[in-house]
Amino acid sequence: MFNPPWFQPLIWLDFRLALILTVAMPLVLLIWAFVKKVPVAITLMTIYWRVASLLAITVYLMIGGAQLSFFAGFAARVLIPLSLWFWVDVNDEVTDLPPRPIKLILTAWRWAITGYSIIGALCFLPFMQCGFSGSLLKSDYCRAWFQPPLAYKNIFHGGIDVGTLGALGIAALAFYAVCLGYFLVVRLGKEGRIALD
Repeated sequence: MFNPPWFQPLIWLDFRLALILTVAMPLVLLIWAFVKKVPVAITLMTIYWRVASLLAITVYLMIGGAQLSFFAGFAARVLIPLSLWFWVDVNDEVTDLPPRPIKLILTAWRWAITGYSIIGALCFLPFMQCGFSGSLLKSDYCRAWFQPPLAYKNIFHGGIDVGTLGALGIAALAFYAVCLGYFLVVRLGKEGRIALD
């Protein structure tokens, strides 16, 4: 039987904030950028979605109860702000945008998600031990993190076994790791952090 720890409401709050800051707002910004034809915003949001897909992978890993989910979740919280501020040319182009509402919202969102990710990564550090200990993983302390993803599973994947969804998460993580490795070794090695083309 699962006995929710005292911090369970904070995990649910984090999950809800993640839905707003990492899914809803970026989706609105991407659509807005396409409608208003703002290439730098499209570029930035494309970079974001590539990196933030690790958050979706983390949800599926947590549905499957995988220890790897704790490492993937922490990595996502670190990689997202890095990806949003890493590219020199993108930063310059965002700064040079005319003062329009999309620039204000895009800039505010970048700072909000950066703060959310950094605070989230720091708060998540004590739970990293769940990724190292199989016995601790079964404790209510660690299982508390699985509750929001399991609720998501019940809403969107009610008839699918948690093991199947967890295996899907592992396969997606392997693909993500290959793509990230290729980017770090090949693309970044040749282009540096200035140009994306």
